[in-house]
Amino acid sequence: MLPEYERKKGRLIAELSSIRDGPVRLGKRTSNLFRRRAPGRATIDVRDFNQVLSIDPDRLVAEVEGMTTYEALVRETLAPGFMPAVVPELKSITVGGSIAGLAIESSSFKHGLVHETVTEMEVLLGDGSTVVCSADENADLFYGFPNTYGTLGYVLKATIGIVPVKPYVRLDHERFDDPTRFFRAVEEVCSGAVDFVDGTIFGEREMVLTTGRFSERAEDLSDYTYLDVYYQSIRRKPTDWLTVADYLWRWDTDWFWCSKHFGLQHRLLRRLLGRRRLKSTTYWAIMNLNRRLGLTRVLEGLGRTRRESVIQDVEVPLERAEAFLDFFHAEIGIRPIWMCPTRTVNPASEFDFCRLHPDTLWINFGFWDTVETSQPDGWYNRKIEARVRELGGMKSLYSDSYYSEDEFWSLFDRVKYERLKAKYDPGGALLGLYEKCACRQ
Repeated sequence: MLPEYERKKGRLIAELSSIRDGPVRLGKRTSNLFRRRAPGRATIDVRDFNQVLSIDPDRLVAEVEGMTTYEALVRETLAPGFMPAVVPELKSITVGGSIAGLAIESSSFKHGLVHETVTEMEVLLGDGSTVVCSADENADLFYGFPNTYGTLGYVLKATIGIVPVKPYVRLDHERFDDPTRFFRAVEEVCSGAVDFVDGTIFGEREMVLTTGRFSERAEDLSDYTYLDVYYQSIRRKPTDWLTVADYLWRWDTDWFWCSKHFGLQHRLLRRLLGRRRLKSTTYWAIMNLNRRLGLTRVLEGLGRTRRESVIQDVEVPLERAEAFLDFFHAEIGIRPIWMCPTRTVNPASEFDFCRLHPDTLWINFGFWDTVETSQPDGWYNRKIEARVRELGGMKSLYSDSYYSEDEFWSLFDRVKYERLKAKYDPGGALLGLYEKCACRQ
């Protein structure tokens, strides 16, 4: 038994059971959602579910509370020489959020998405009760939970896979000017003896494939936590060396490349801000301030060109990745683009709302920017959603979606979802999946 965990759980159950007015949501310090959240809903305070409970080197698992950030989890697991099998790219992402959504990183070609590394969860349900689920116990919830974004319950505790590490990661950046050769190389390296694979697409004829290997030694060490910008180094350095921690957080310092929107890729401004504030949570704070004050709307009202936010991650099969990229360059034009391969590790495991065919290498494309527009709201996002559907792909639901209800349920199994909803949230204490992730009222 874990006395402190049980005490916190009892407090939370009592708090949730006392709420009588409508759907609830989590009250927490961080969020990595980019879609609008319905105002006025009751919140439950889960902020203190933020502890690593145990690390078991023999079983290669860690038991961790759901609101624990990956920054805290990585710090705890690295101390004895391990890391979570898949570490999402931003420090503030929580374990529970990564399971309820779809979290990916450069080890996903070996280990799958984050939820595929989970062996057991304790889930808080909408009525205040809890249920433990795994492949053998309450398996319908275990396989139905990922990609439902808290509409079936919230992860209070999870057991996740860890892997041993060496002190350093050697990076090799290989440049390509032809997308066919680029994706062929992606397929080849994902079958080889590397530990990490991702890529950065700077243009139609400029793609860089990055592979990483654990190493006991480093010939030299780079530092991308202060004055130097990681993604800019990809174009300059064929080989690079980082500590494991700096590798795992290589994207966090500049929120991939989104720090450019705040002018924070200039060295003077980086010095003024300071190393400790160069991180994704700082940019979130600036974005939230803009949302509250409406600065962007004011500028548009003064004649500045209107822009549409295009923030998405999509997965398409490898054999259709080039077709998607051709479309994206022609119709959207955002650059750079992140590329990250993933595959289903256990073909016997079928997650109901994240059905990636097990015999396929999937390519995740991530793009986060704005596009100048004179079109109705959502014009470019709808184009992307339609093209991904045509190519047999899938879109993550952490940002704004523009699907009609019929379109949405053509992508997800409505019958299965409603069966799970009726069983685990019969009172409707939590929003439904379409209402939370796609309905734009």
